[in-house]
Amino acid sequence: MEKRTRLYVDADACPVKKEIVAITDPFGIDPIFVASYASFVNEQQSTWVFVDQEKDSADLYIINHVDPGDVVITQDFGLASLVTGRGVFVLTVRGILIDENSIPELLNRRFLSYKSLAAGRKIKGPKPFTDEDRKKFSDALTKLLCRLGH
Repeated sequence: MEKRTRLYVDADACPVKKEIVAITDPFGIDPIFVASYASFVNEQQSTWVFVDQEKDSADLYIINHVDPGDVVITQDFGLASLVTGRGVFVLTVRGILIDENSIPELLNRRFLSYKSLAAGRKIKGPKPFTDEDRKKFSDALTKLLCRLGH
């Protein structure tokens, strides 16, 4: 029996939940949204897993459950770095596919940002999420699922 791709969503601050459900439904994929209890929603359409509110609880759940060939949607480069080396596909909410080769640069940028914050400097946050970002994400997720044979 062929293993079906599972799709995990780091859901606490994910702005594309509706898009994920709409895109995965025709592919026959039931996305697994992982969030802290503080983010509880009464969602009827999809699978939700609620974890402790401790920092990184959702990440740890995902890390402990993904298998090679699965897909993770996250904005967390630390989580991405821990699963890409295991053959897991990582897509950001802005539609960027992260692979092992891009991890060092992404983690370095994150480190430099944290270092600037610790030194008391202000850093720019992420740009506002736009409809163009939504479309780019939707196109990238559709393309990835087609590539994976769904």
